[in-house]
Amino acid sequence: MKKILIDSGPLTALFDSSDRFHHTSVAFVKENKHPLITTIASITEVLHLLDFNRNAQIDFLEWINRGGVEIHNIQNKDFHRLKALTEKYRDLPMDFADSCLVYLAEQLNISSIATIDRDFTVYRIKGRKPFKMVL
Repeated sequence: MKKILIDSGPLTALFDSSDRFHHTSVAFVKENKHPLITTIASITEVLHLLDFNRNAQIDFLEWINRGGVEIHNIQNKDFHRLKALTEKYRDLPMDFADSCLVYLAEQLNISSIATIDRDFTVYRIKGRKPFKMVL
């Protein structure tokens, strides 16, 4: 089954009605038929960006609890690759959440990503394959 990585931007917009990508994110999630995959790094980023509204944070946590996204773990052994990715893309700069998503793309063989971050047009999976932006 096809899976789609999801970045913190559309997740934040989904729960922030004032975000300029709110309607786009809501429409994407409603129409999407594929499992959405992310990491705890992106979840943490979303909760930080929603810190202006505790109810939005609670709604986001409940959405996750109900299966809105699958969260894949990052292990200690993965940090060697995360460091290499961060060094490679230091000029953008690549943040931790982004490096985790690129790493997951490599590990799970997923090239589709829901993001509003243009850096994903530069990032490559295993150094070669571009991401397919679905948002």
